[in-house]
Amino acid sequence: MRKLFVTMFALLAAGFVSAQSEVPTKFNAAVAALQSKNYAVAISNFESVIDKGMDSEDSKILNCVANAKKMLPQCYRASGAQYAGKGDYDKAITYLKKAADIAELYGNGVEKQKANMIIAKVYQVQGGKAYNAKDYATAAAVFEKGYKANPRNVEMAQNLATCYCELGKYDEGMAIYDKICKMPAEKYADAIAKATASKALYTNNKVASLQQAGDFDGVIAMADKLVATEPALAAKIRLEAYNGKKDYAKVIALGESAAAAQTDAEGKSAIYFIVGAAYNAKYNASNNTDKASMAKAIEYFQKVTAGTNVEAAKAALEALK
Repeated sequence: MRKLFVTMFALLAAGFVSAQSEVPTKFNAAVAALQSKNYAVAISNFESVIDKGMDSEDSKILNCVANAKKMLPQCYRASGAQYAGKGDYDKAITYLKKAADIAELYGNGVEKQKANMIIAKVYQVQGGKAYNAKDYATAAAVFEKGYKANPRNVEMAQNLATCYCELGKYDEGMAIYDKICKMPAEKYADAIAKATASKALYTNNKVASLQQAGDFDGVIAMADKLVATEPALAAKIRLEAYNGKKDYAKVIALGESAAAAQTDAEGKSAIYFIVGAAYNAKYNASNNTDKASMAKAIEYFQKVTAGTNVEAAKAALEALK
């Protein structure tokens, strides 16, 4: 019985040695297949190298295994890119995700990042058709996957934020625009400028809809959220909200700080016009007896030198004289 056991052990050991002896051959075949862009054969052979050689104590075989672990995610990534080029996006995503997973398993952060970058681009292309057709719900569902894979794909991030804003998800859209704006300016200057412009556009649209509904407290709440990232815009819309509520005392109290928060002449002029209008409203409410408010109205209307309110300020000044 002992002899039989020893014999069986010897057979198993021989089989193990035989399997390991195939490793260099499999590895060379995999490298050749990779070089010829035959990724399916390369994947099969690299996986076999890892499976058969991972328990070896032979340094040559272990070296093959180590290199196979580096090259296997490359093969999956290249195969995924190949499918993407053919328009087979589902297979592309399958292979690219496999590349990212294997790269993570073997501690290859660079290769994982490369795979995720291509995943994001595939999702960007997939969602682009719906986005161009203004089917923002469908586009957002696709872009979300791509954004998760690579948040630094700023074009797709911008499109996802736009989808959210068009769907009425203002806060979600602003959160992504804010992340774009916090990226390194030397590399992402154009994206930051575009995100900043989009933030202003959708914020103005949101403010207009709240004003139309008479929800001035909603506008003030928006300003509170914006003050940390957009102090100039926050100051302006807060002042407009109090003006809409006809709380002229509050407009006057906040006027100078709101003007100081602005970064250009047009912004300051917009604030000065609102403050001038508040003083003018106080003067009118006094049956034209509050001369101090009249003088302040004139002072602020005279400061309106830029932007869309210049002519209105001139007309107000003429009426006060």
